[in-house]
Amino acid sequence: MTTRRTAGRTAIIGAGVMGETLLSGLLRAGRAPEQLVVVEKRAERADELAARYGVEVVPDVAAAAAADTVLLVVKPQDMAGVLAEVGPALEPGRLVVSLAAGITTSFIEQHVAAGVAVVRVMPNTPALVDEGMAALSPGTHCDAEHLAEAEALLASVGRVVHVPEAQQDAVTAISGSGPAYVFFVVEAMVEAGVHLGLPRTVAHELAVQTLVGSAAMLRETGEHPAVLREQVTSPGGTTAAALRELEVHGVRAAFLAALEAARDRSRQLGS
Repeated sequence: MTTRRTAGRTAIIGAGVMGETLLSGLLRAGRAPEQLVVVEKRAERADELAARYGVEVVPDVAAAAAADTVLLVVKPQDMAGVLAEVGPALEPGRLVVSLAAGITTSFIEQHVAAGVAVVRVMPNTPALVDEGMAALSPGTHCDAEHLAEAEALLASVGRVVHVPEAQQDAVTAISGSGPAYVFFVVEAMVEAGVHLGLPRTVAHELAVQTLVGSAAMLRETGEHPAVLREQVTSPGGTTAAALRELEVHGVRAAFLAALEAARDRSRQLGS
């Protein structure tokens, strides 16, 4: 029987935007700097992170294996190479949390020792402002303690849900890629506002605050979006006229096709 180490140290492999977001979030959530280690091979970037956060930054991926929990915040195409370095040094009972789109828990388990716990996570970029949405799926050797630790890590930068791994590609399509769809819509609204004669700064503020307020209504009221939409839509009014045009141009169908494309690409990345 294997036992987990009790030091509680977490290693973050990958110091890009999401890796740094998790690092700063964990520190704000109360993790001590000495509990964290970051793997970054670029000397200039390593010095920057060490100075900014007061954490240990190392260039050797294998060195991260000494931590109890290893966060893999790397691109899907880099995962095999990273696992080749860190995998052999991981002992049973350690926890590996992967944030790479499309990479399955079974793929990671094939590159580490039997008994290493794996959790697959799909986060999103609003984690940058502590409003992230992360979906977690446990692997074969993941117990309740492992899953609770993974949830605590991601909860430092937003909200967390648990889903079966078979649903992760759909999660990627909705929330992983979702912020880009929202930004795309806001961009279109701003451009339309300018076209209609508004100053760009005013159009931007109107669109952004409308988005923020609408999201707050969805969260705080718990109402179905269709109910809230109907509350804004007076018969024969301006909103009804606008929504008719969106339906005529197939916006709803376009969103479905877009999310299916994102789901399919997530599957391709995993293969």
